[in-house]
Amino acid sequence: MHCIVTAGPTYEPLDEVRRLTNFSTGRLGSELVNYLAARGHEATLLIGQQATYRGERHARQTEDFTTTANLRERLQALASPAVSAVFHAAAVSDFTFGKVWRRSPQGELMELKGGKLSTREGTLLAELLPTPKIIAELRQWFPTARLVGWKYEVEGGRAEVIRLGERQLTDCRTDACVANGPAYGAGFGLVKGGGAVTHLPDTAALFAALEEFMRERHEI
Repeated sequence: MHCIVTAGPTYEPLDEVRRLTNFSTGRLGSELVNYLAARGHEATLLIGQQATYRGERHARQTEDFTTTANLRERLQALASPAVSAVFHAAAVSDFTFGKVWRRSPQGELMELKGGKLSTREGTLLAELLPTPKIIAELRQWFPTARLVGWKYEVEGGRAEVIRLGERQLTDCRTDACVANGPAYGAGFGLVKGGGAVTHLPDTAALFAALEEFMRERHEI
């Protein structure tokens, strides 16, 4: 089966030399691709240019992405009913930069533009705008695929992460959500909606569960 895995962070430019990004190594997505390839699937990996993991990648096709908009373009270019599953593990930036201002000694704000913001400008104020959620668009591009998102949370506890995962299923029309992070605790939770949550102790168990979930759709 043909599947797509996204991994690693997107970034959003402040100017031509500075960026806003998320913490993400890209390791989990890369290892998921290796698992799927070893199981005989045709796996395409979209990996963030800023990903720090440098292990082997056995994808049939690997493409780098940069910004959130660039990742959206790459996913849209791969749109096809032939795709069996999309595992969207990329750490997509929640914000992008809007306007940037310098505050004068008199307290006035002056909007700044240009290729590189000078460090001599003093205090800068930057507007952060929410980035459109790519996961909410996946169903348009992959209408018959199993769509699996991720919900990584630092605070709130396991029950709250699972609740957010179930909300993702409803809001984005995805089929499952992988819950993890400090708020979830050790291991992973595979959230399928309707109160169905499977706890998986490690990545080996997670990868096996995700492949089985993909095969279930193919066999229906």
